[in-house]
Amino acid sequence: MNRLADATSPYLLQHADNPVDWWQWSDEAFAEAKRRDVPVLISVGYAACHWCHVMAHESFENEQVGALLNDNFVSIKVDREERPDVDAIYMTATQAMTGQGGWPMTVFATPDGTPFYCGTYFPRTNFVQLLQSVTTAWREQREAVLRQGANVVEAIGGAQAVGGPTAPLDAPLLDAASARLAEEYDGTNGGFGGAPKFPPHMNMLFLLRHHQRTGDTGSLEITRHTAEAMARGGIYDQLAGGFARYSVDEHWTVPHFEKMLYDNALLLRVYTQLWRLTGDRLARRVARDTARFLADELHRPGQGFASALDADTEGVEGLTYAWTPAQLVEALGEEDGRFAADLFTVTDAGTFEHGTSVLRLARDVDDAAPEIRARWQQVVGRLLAARDTRPQPALDDKVVAAWNGLAITALAEFQQVAAVYASPQDEDANLMDGVTIVADGAMRQAAEHLATVHLVDGRLRRVSRDGTVGEPAGVLEDYGCVAEAFCALHQLTGEGRWLTLAGQLLDTALERFAADGGAFYDTADDAERLIARPADPTDNATPSGRSALVAGLVAYTALTGETRYREAAEQALGTVAPIVGRHPRFTGYAAMSGEALLSGPYEIAVATDDPAGDPLVAAAHRHAPPGAVVVAGRPDQDGVPLLAGRPLVDGRSAAYVCRGFVCQRPVTSVEELVAELR
Repeated sequence: MNRLADATSPYLLQHADNPVDWWQWSDEAFAEAKRRDVPVLISVGYAACHWCHVMAHESFENEQVGALLNDNFVSIKVDREERPDVDAIYMTATQAMTGQGGWPMTVFATPDGTPFYCGTYFPRTNFVQLLQSVTTAWREQREAVLRQGANVVEAIGGAQAVGGPTAPLDAPLLDAASARLAEEYDGTNGGFGGAPKFPPHMNMLFLLRHHQRTGDTGSLEITRHTAEAMARGGIYDQLAGGFARYSVDEHWTVPHFEKMLYDNALLLRVYTQLWRLTGDRLARRVARDTARFLADELHRPGQGFASALDADTEGVEGLTYAWTPAQLVEALGEEDGRFAADLFTVTDAGTFEHGTSVLRLARDVDDAAPEIRARWQQVVGRLLAARDTRPQPALDDKVVAAWNGLAITALAEFQQVAAVYASPQDEDANLMDGVTIVADGAMRQAAEHLATVHLVDGRLRRVSRDGTVGEPAGVLEDYGCVAEAFCALHQLTGEGRWLTLAGQLLDTALERFAADGGAFYDTADDAERLIARPADPTDNATPSGRSALVAGLVAYTALTGETRYREAAEQALGTVAPIVGRHPRFTGYAAMSGEALLSGPYEIAVATDDPAGDPLVAAAHRHAPPGAVVVAGRPDQDGVPLLAGRPLVDGRSAAYVCRGFVCQRPVTSVEELVAELR
């Protein structure tokens, strides 16, 4: 009996009609394996995963494979996005056994959950042979299987250990991290490493803050070049905005087409901050269109943001997105079709499969003549309308707390920068206004959804779907990302409620997730017991739980002045510091927070009757140092600690600047404020 029909996970629901007697992750599944004395197959993936779909079609939809699994195993299907704790433990096991990992992840375990053989994707022939071999080994070589499992568990325990060496995350370490990134930087194509190439969003956020603090032009250039290369490449959707998960090549040409919420949220922050610091027109456009993509394509009305758009359309990668020159002519006519083919590098040979091409921007059009920009945008609109008639990728519509937190933070920052830089004289002022209005509504609905649906009896739940919260408990990254988001929303709105909620989440995290020596576990002390308690300090596709929590702690302590949260942040960063200088590509979010602490972080309060239009507020946002918090509103506004006891000066708006709990005299002119922030 397949038990996935009542799952909340779209990934599990994709397998609800398989001839496999799937179980959801549960104690009952392992009890059944023990009762039958058979091993467990744990299959881990996610809804937008291309090779998960391939393995499902080849194996899990096959009657022969289903019979082998049903006769000899208890089969458990896990959504890695819904249960990141389960995924983390078995990914560590897979990497320990094979030297690599990925999804789909295929794990064979004993009835107590101990893994003894791990892998990723297996073609059907290989998978059938593997099932037969594991079945034979379980029956005839049980002791060897159990010894193998014990060795794997020992390896997992070492990889997930806490209590290692610590060091202050100081300026020399962050300087060393920046220098190491410069050494690993791909000066030709941007980014780091070869194929496949992932957007290095967290490293870019760190480098932008490092540039602000130190004036290092190299850090800015690495970020700017990488941002431009990605935005002009096939990894960026040249028609609708939004970034794909990664590029299969080293020069950003052909993407793996899935679009993840977390990537687009983090990249929105990158392009927003690059726009703020440089005024770059390309960064402005990409930030605007990525915000629009989040609001239009991923936001669920009245809820939060969906997790992802699928890599495939009707089982085919790129079906929605790829073009031939003939298709461009069909959609646009001969003249505009040739113009589009030249502009977007669409050739007869193609850059993708079967002579098709992924659209790339061949030239810099953001600074082109007005008539060229107008033609380009007109072509984009017509191509998008034509593309909308094609089959569209499926949507994984579950709402993940941590990823929604990342999106809320990104949209709050975008709103602040757009308010400062957008001008009624801009040629696309109406478009920018429309995006900010829609994005603001989506952001606020997502925050309300987290506060009222995901927060249950003071504890966060990891996921929801269709307005109903799921059972999986929130992990550390959920608490950190949502707390940081609520701090960002407090700054944007001046509403004390969001700061109060952020403090409650941080207090729970400090109480329930803390480990010795300033470290943190990824699961709470009362969470389900797995074969090990995960505690990964490194940033990967998303910020680690530890890095996310530190970001929330840094923002909250600056907004409230409560030093114990800063002390907790410093201790947690101390547990990551030994990794920062050696492996900065996996500590970008932690290093970003380290830059904020070194900078101050600055606390900027503007006492004003006009927070939306006051020039002091605009100057504060424009010139804010790394990690600074900015709050504006009436003096002594309820629930806003930064405005307490900070009156207007002689009836005029006044800016109060503090750094590391040391405050300067209030200033009333933009010139004085800018001088204090330099």
